[in-house]
Amino acid sequence: METLKKIFTNKEVLKKIGFTLLVFLVFKLLTKVTIPLVDQAAFGDAFEGGFLGIANSISGGALRNYSVVALGISPYITASIVVQLLQMDIVPFLKEWSEEGEVGKKKIARLTRYLAIGLAFIQAVAMTFAFNNTGAGLFTSQAETWATLGGRNLWFIVYFYIAVVITAGTAFMIWLADQISLKGIGNGTSMLIVGGIIISFPGTIASLVQYYIADPNNALGEVFSNQGSFGGYMLFGVSMLMFVLVLIGITYMQISVRKVPIQYANRPGSAKFKGKSESNIPIKLNTAGVIPVIFASIILSLPLTIVGYLSSGTQETSSAINWLTQIFTYTEPIGFVIYVLLIFIFTFFYSFILIKPEQIAENLNKQNAYIPGVRPGKETEAHITKTLFRVTVVGAFYLVVVASLPIVTSIILGHNYAQIGGTSLLIIVGVALETAKQIETDTQEKAYAGFMR
Repeated sequence: METLKKIFTNKEVLKKIGFTLLVFLVFKLLTKVTIPLVDQAAFGDAFEGGFLGIANSISGGALRNYSVVALGISPYITASIVVQLLQMDIVPFLKEWSEEGEVGKKKIARLTRYLAIGLAFIQAVAMTFAFNNTGAGLFTSQAETWATLGGRNLWFIVYFYIAVVITAGTAFMIWLADQISLKGIGNGTSMLIVGGIIISFPGTIASLVQYYIADPNNALGEVFSNQGSFGGYMLFGVSMLMFVLVLIGITYMQISVRKVPIQYANRPGSAKFKGKSESNIPIKLNTAGVIPVIFASIILSLPLTIVGYLSSGTQETSSAINWLTQIFTYTEPIGFVIYVLLIFIFTFFYSFILIKPEQIAENLNKQNAYIPGVRPGKETEAHITKTLFRVTVVGAFYLVVVASLPIVTSIILGHNYAQIGGTSLLIIVGVALETAKQIETDTQEKAYAGFMR
């Protein structure tokens, strides 16, 4: 309550929150602006679960609407991850930039934006081509008439036009993210991702109500057999309770850290340096965040997506698709095992990228610091590596449980209408905790303004 009081009495924080909400409103309006020449009804149930379901949820439903911001901020996230990986002694000049301080950061940020625009254009062309070859047809009859009138073939202009519009939408989203970082609350990119998920949340609740309680407009193709009965209300309540419990559990796990105590050789061991002044290296339980789950979903989705779009309908192709479905669909036993293994692999890979034991040991040595009972140098590096490995094992199991929740609940409940599953909640909680810390810091700075008076 004290924090809320500080927020409502701090005009600067209220302005930042108001600006962020205004950007969310603009984002919501843009998700409804459909690209001309595109038939929205062509998608059907393509976004009910799977990687497309996650992507659509993050975009706030813009992908399913095929709006001008269909890709949202995702190309920028991909570009950021690629640039971050290339800084690991893969591209020398990127590593040099990362060590140049503020100037280097600006260069990397500029390169990331250029790469994001390029990826957005390529992704828009590929996505448009893929959706149009699913069999349902992506374009309206007017577009087909114009592109083929008089025996001409001008489809490349249609693809180029749609790709340019989607790329421009992504560029605008990147600009909005920068504005949130400068004038709003939290990291702009993360806030837009969370904004997209939150925007789609009312639709999820509405789908659950229509499935279990009442669907007067027949919006859903299939509903609960005892819709509107006591059992329907009970299952709706159970779904909401599960959502709350998962939210609490993820929040608890996200704030969990393993603290590695350290001491400084040039500090006396008197009592006044103990207690709140003790130093440690905090290692988060979930260092890798949601990246391993997203990467695992992408890798599993790619083979089926490529084969599905290039299929010719022959018996051999159908047999190959059925065989690949058993392997790369995570609702199938084999696919689920591969999904779990990929999450474990990416969790360890990304955790050791973010936390470098060798660099930490080197920094401790430079600062005349050490871990009690462990010698500086190689032994300190080995100790940190061992600790990080153990923490990552627990974190990987945690991510597997979170990623499996939508799969298990869809099997138990018999539907995929709850798009906001463990992955989305993981993103929301992580961003919410970081944003809460920033708000708390901003309110504290205001409270200390009259300290010297």
